[in-house]
Amino acid sequence: MTRRALARTYSVALAALVVSATTAGLLLSSNLGQAPMDHQTLIQRLRATGATVEPSGEVEQPFFAVQGRIILVNGAPVQVFEYSDAASASRDAAKVSPDGSEFGTAIVTWVGTPHFYTAGRLIVLYVGDDKAVTAPLEAVLGALYLDGGLPAVRLTVARLAGWPGAR
Repeated sequence: MTRRALARTYSVALAALVVSATTAGLLLSSNLGQAPMDHQTLIQRLRATGATVEPSGEVEQPFFAVQGRIILVNGAPVQVFEYSDAASASRDAAKVSPDGSEFGTAIVTWVGTPHFYTAGRLIVLYVGDDKAVTAPLEAVLGALYLDGGLPAVRLTVARLAGWPGAR
């Protein structure tokens, strides 16, 4: 087996492992070593980035098991769903289809691009494309779980594997 063929075999094996871990709901976070993330900690950390953050009410989404809270991040609504533990949040996050349009049997049509983030017990949803909102969210929560398309990790794997449609 050539060196190139061997490298590709290892890349495909790694891709399968990453996709399996993501599908199982083992969501990676860049917040390792920090205090557990909850609603109040999220607000504090977003403010520490220089973002304006204000509580704005409550929200229910039929596809998530908990009631959410709305916060305004630099004026835009962001939905925050806080679970009793990280495993429960991961189970609900795993129900989201790769394009963010299906949650189990529910089908959703978004008015903008949905951006999903997870951190510990939280699932955070922002619908829109304002960098003034996504930048502080990414700074605090790390990489996207879903970005209106394939989950970020799966998209990276798709690019590495050279799958069609992976830009």
